[in-house]
Amino acid sequence: MRPVSARHFKPAASPSLLATLCLLVLASLPLPAPGAEALRIAVISDLNGSYGSTRYGTAVDDAVKRILELEPDLVISTGDMVAGQRRPHLSRAELERMWAAFHHHVSDPLAAAGIPLAVTPGNHDGSAYHGFELERRVYAEQWLPRKPALEFVDDSHYPFYYAFAAGDVLLISVDATTVGHLPPRQMDWLQEVLEKHGSGYEKRVAFSHVPLWPFARGRESEYIGDPALERLLKDADVDLYLSGHHHAFYPGHKDGINLVSQSCLGAGPRRLVGTEHKSPRSFTLIDLTPGDTLIAAFRAPGFREPIDWNSLPRHIRSPAATLIRADRVKAGARPLATAGPGR
Repeated sequence: MRPVSARHFKPAASPSLLATLCLLVLASLPLPAPGAEALRIAVISDLNGSYGSTRYGTAVDDAVKRILELEPDLVISTGDMVAGQRRPHLSRAELERMWAAFHHHVSDPLAAAGIPLAVTPGNHDGSAYHGFELERRVYAEQWLPRKPALEFVDDSHYPFYYAFAAGDVLLISVDATTVGHLPPRQMDWLQEVLEKHGSGYEKRVAFSHVPLWPFARGRESEYIGDPALERLLKDADVDLYLSGHHHAFYPGHKDGINLVSQSCLGAGPRRLVGTEHKSPRSFTLIDLTPGDTLIAAFRAPGFREPIDWNSLPRHIRSPAATLIRADRVKAGARPLATAGPGR
């Protein structure tokens, strides 16, 4: 992580009245607390193509290239890195070829740059539905040797659900590849981690593939939807919940939690509930500081232009939940106005 540092201003030998006033104003601005750090996270999601495909579109390569330029401290994948979950089932050889292609396009460039990649399974990576046990085994076989050099708080169930620290932030992978409530075993684990470790960090971030509540048209029924999980996250003061699967970017807020849905980098961009235009392919960039959660989604092509939050609906209303755009809530996340190399 890179410390947030104050800029130092040196007056000229004989400053003008205007310059003197400017210096007085600058001197009155609060400086970051000593030792305060900003954590920069890039989030990628849903990179896969058609079932069994080992090909990745140019958007994936361009996004990885741009992420390397932005020099995040960490990259998170919210799932669907490969294109499994096909019937008839893919063979082990087919699964391994897909993962080799993903590593070539994504994992290896990030590793070469020294940027850790934290993953959570998607339904096309390691579905927990019956019949896809081989895909879950291969998923684990792929990521155990590639376990990132992170400060793990609990890695007993890595690479499915686990917790690690980055500076003053606690991050938790939630294994959600199916619709509906989490298994009791994982809920018990999550509660234990949050109770034991959560209060020791400035911020808490959770991430999974399937979202807590719906974001996209055509997937209004594909969500976790567990009020008990939402209460647990709220009671533990989880600041941010990241998800994939719905292929549409939206920075939402509900009951004190920022809920950010990622757009896809691969096939199948979708429309947000209540809208007509497909979400552009993008990756999400998040800057976490002690006082702020700043978010931008950089869109294809080129991944240099952020999605304008004002182009997104102020609310997303579905039968399951109402999500408020995060910048419309006092305690919500805010758009990251500028993001580039060197910050």
